[in-house]
Amino acid sequence: MIDPFGRRITYLRVSVTDRCDFRCTYCMAEDMTFLPKRDLLSLEELDRLTTVFVEKGVRKLRLTGGEPLVRKNIMHLVRQISRHLVSGALDELTITTNGSQLAKHAAELVDCGVKRINVSIDTLDPAKFRTITRWGNLDQVMAGLDAAQAAGLKIKLNAVALKGFNEHELPELMRWAHGRGMDLTVIETMPMGEIDADRTDQYLPLSKLRTDLEQQFTLTDIPFKTGGPARYVEVAETGGRLGFITPMTHNFCESCNRVRLTCTGTLYMCLGQEDAADLRSPMRASEGNELLSQAIDEAITRKPKGHDFIIDRTTRRPAVSRHMSVTGG
Repeated sequence: MIDPFGRRITYLRVSVTDRCDFRCTYCMAEDMTFLPKRDLLSLEELDRLTTVFVEKGVRKLRLTGGEPLVRKNIMHLVRQISRHLVSGALDELTITTNGSQLAKHAAELVDCGVKRINVSIDTLDPAKFRTITRWGNLDQVMAGLDAAQAAGLKIKLNAVALKGFNEHELPELMRWAHGRGMDLTVIETMPMGEIDADRTDQYLPLSKLRTDLEQQFTLTDIPFKTGGPARYVEVAETGGRLGFITPMTHNFCESCNRVRLTCTGTLYMCLGQEDAADLRSPMRASEGNELLSQAIDEAITRKPKGHDFIIDRTTRRPAVSRHMSVTGG
């Protein structure tokens, strides 16, 4: 699969549910209306869809949400997809999670061939963690991290940089993560979906964060890549890696190799654009996959060069109407 700009599409992110057991303030409103369960693809349909993408050249697959591990019988899907790791058709199967269910599933994830995961955590302060997630329990996430490391999973922490909330904690979060052998990636907040806050009050440019960090740390750019959009530095004082994901100040579109599939079978060719393709209808229209394959090919021809995210005082509306939990980040 090659898009109009010559980029080979080898990375598929699949949102297996829009539901989550947290209500992070930068991601969704507290009183969310989730999709009716009847609208969701079955686990068998998700397996069928991902298999077609693997057959068409996808080498890396990430399961996301919402919170993917709250999807009923999710480990059945993970185990089904893992056959592509065994065959060599798929290089990597990973998961992005809030960590709340990791204590329950970490060992089985490893058994299914998952080698690394991303865990979202924005603060190490239990009270502030409850504030930012609304429903989250930091102790539960810490137990999940312990279980994941004990099982042998490599962990990268993701932290959204939020002005006035955690910007002064990020150096300590980095030290803590590196001290436990975990990489840390910081992410700029993105204008997706209506939330109960003004994103201009939350937005912290990572160019400013990097300048602040360089007052106390030695940061050296390195070519390390995980297949995603992060640009990495090595931190001399900790010996660890720090990633920056900057959709606002320095977008990463020129090398974009990924598309995103929602739990209803909608394919988004770009996180920051509304254009999408319905894959559920052609999949259900035939027992074979020819129609589905044709729909995917047509969608890839519409993949845009990049997104147009803006956060400022004159642009109050989100760049796209759907919440991050729909597309899976």
